[in-house]
Amino acid sequence: MNKYFIKWIKKSIYLFVFIGFIPANAGSYEDFFSAIKRDDADTVTQLLARGFDPDTMDLTGQNGLYLALREPSLKAAGILVDWPKTDVNRLNAQGESALMMAALKGHLDIAARLIQKGADVNKTGWAPLHYAASNGHLAIMSLLLDNHAYIDAESPNGTTPLMMAALYGTAAAVKLLLEAGADPLLKNQQGLTAINFAQRASRAEAVEIIAAFVRSRQPKGKW
Repeated sequence: MNKYFIKWIKKSIYLFVFIGFIPANAGSYEDFFSAIKRDDADTVTQLLARGFDPDTMDLTGQNGLYLALREPSLKAAGILVDWPKTDVNRLNAQGESALMMAALKGHLDIAARLIQKGADVNKTGWAPLHYAASNGHLAIMSLLLDNHAYIDAESPNGTTPLMMAALYGTAAAVKLLLEAGADPLLKNQQGLTAINFAQRASRAEAVEIIAAFVRSRQPKGKW
């Protein structure tokens, strides 16, 4: 058989397979993110079993697990966390991890499972503890600290979890971090301490908790 004819046959086969693959893959892509939004765990499982990449990003740079936790679609999130090919440390376009979103939203069970799967508790830059402290999720804060989260982790501008708790979180979150060893005297790149953050947000209770903690640590003078 003419070798040029054989090459033509091979190219035709490849082209046929490629053309057939595009709409199938496009359909899976749409089905995957639609299923996550609906919290349709069965469809997510079927797509993964057929070989769909669990770490695929949507058009805004968000992966499926992050989106499932943000919705929240916790059944779909559970499937993705347990799926062996899911990279639990895959970051979205903003540099956020699934554990950070679980911490922000207060998904304690998922956060624990992510940590068991190797999720990075001490991601550099903004860390999961910053996110948990921002919303005052005490159980997740304790979970992260129990798994060796650095209590004074610094964001890119030097902001610590205690500062985030003082600005956005709760008085209970501030108290938890102080009692666990957070340093209230650290300053961010703008020269602000945790108490400055609390004052800016008019959080009187947090201000008093921090001030009382600092006073209690000062050496007592002798008369």
